[in-house]
Amino acid sequence: MGTTMESGYIGQALDVFAGLVVIGLIALCIAVVVMYVADVSQTRHAIRRNYPVIGRFRYVFETLGGFFRQYFFAMDREEMPFNRAERSWVYRAAKDLDNTTAFGSTRNLSPPGTILFVNCPFPTLGTDAAEVAAVTVGPDCAIPYTTHSLFNISGMSYGAISRPAVEALATGAAQSGCWLNTGEGGVSPYHLDSGADLVFQIGTAKYGVRDDEGRLSDDKLRQLAALPQIRMFELKLSQGAKPGKGGILPGLKVTAEIAAIRCIPVGQDSISPNRHPDISSVGDLLDMIERIRQVTGKPVGFKAVIGAHGWLEELFSEIQRRGPQAAPDFITIDSADGGTGASPMSLMDYMGLPIKESLPLVANLLEAHGLKARIKLIASGKLITPAEVAWALCVGADFVTSARGFMFALGCIQALHCNKNTCPTGITTHNPRLQKGLDPALKSVRVANYVRNMVHEVGVIAHSCGVREPRQLRNAHARMVLNDGRSVSLQDMYAADKIVAPSVSRPTLRVHDSSG
Repeated sequence: MGTTMESGYIGQALDVFAGLVVIGLIALCIAVVVMYVADVSQTRHAIRRNYPVIGRFRYVFETLGGFFRQYFFAMDREEMPFNRAERSWVYRAAKDLDNTTAFGSTRNLSPPGTILFVNCPFPTLGTDAAEVAAVTVGPDCAIPYTTHSLFNISGMSYGAISRPAVEALATGAAQSGCWLNTGEGGVSPYHLDSGADLVFQIGTAKYGVRDDEGRLSDDKLRQLAALPQIRMFELKLSQGAKPGKGGILPGLKVTAEIAAIRCIPVGQDSISPNRHPDISSVGDLLDMIERIRQVTGKPVGFKAVIGAHGWLEELFSEIQRRGPQAAPDFITIDSADGGTGASPMSLMDYMGLPIKESLPLVANLLEAHGLKARIKLIASGKLITPAEVAWALCVGADFVTSARGFMFALGCIQALHCNKNTCPTGITTHNPRLQKGLDPALKSVRVANYVRNMVHEVGVIAHSCGVREPRQLRNAHARMVLNDGRSVSLQDMYAADKIVAPSVSRPTLRVHDSSG
């Protein structure tokens, strides 16, 4: 009898399942008919009108294409903006895993522009290696900044990235001894609670240091300067992925907390000007740097993407006229292939010079004007592996900063959703559900690991080149492959007469001058 009852239950279950299948098929047929009618009736999409229902799969494949290329079809060194080999090195460094590889390099050494380091026949022994040398920025300031840090965290604003991301970066910076740039969104409690050294970035909207009219406030500068963690101030003239474009913070993102930090009204769109309205010439720039330095007593510099470069000649000449005390304490050079949360493709793809051209150009100009020792040079923009950092040191950088490298250390998978509030790793989203995946305590350790392993491997390159520590690297320690397959020393490649020569005469540079 029990068996009969079981059979009855099974039969009923199968009948129910069959009924559900029939209902599902009917619903599917209805949906297909509705989509068919909708597709042949609409006129906006030719593919859907000509191939109703089936044409919709185009959008599915387009969306999934990026995923499949990244994980299944692209070779290790093919992807942009960062290939799998680069990302994998950062992931392993951040997790403190073995970063050695076997059998042979997958890097093609023949393309023009390839950098090769020159190994020494008698490399530096571990017992002879030295600690990374300390550098003092703004030695004549009331409160100069001295640091051993080599590799630091570039500007990412609270608002552009999430609260747990800021907490992880700041805590990791404190653990590793590097500095953290606040980005132009002001300084938050999550920056300060970490104890990390901070560089306060002043963007075109003067977030965090603006008065009610959006002008720079000396009183707010003094309040920030009183915080011992804020070690330097950086005027942002332009950013790698969008030079000449200001940011837009939608009103829905301007919460009470964000508004208080940025000194703007709650719930209103905040549009940053595409340049500082009060800086229209190199003279204005030097005046503003001196004003901030006098008010804060701390080192002040500026960040810029280099495009037209005639203004640099005028800037350095004006510094010589005023005296070295008028010089910025540092210059941050951002690359045209730098990163951002959102930018017009026309700017991201076509505007500005890449760091491989702009950094040696600026370093040479500083040398030519006798200002290299006075003005520290910071390189930024797509430098996330030891070889790239070592190259920057070779051609004149005193420090290197990175933003996207540290995003990878936090777990970024290059989903390219930074501008959509749907970041799957919780880094660039304010969706609490997605932020839950980012544990600041764990990720801060990975940030610190990334810094430590980066400095270690840059040191390995330096020792192989025969110097005791990374800051002793010079352009003679690397070569660049030319079109004919031969390589030439960077010492010759970046000789002063081979970098852009100054013009005999130049017009006075004002706002709209694009002289090169």
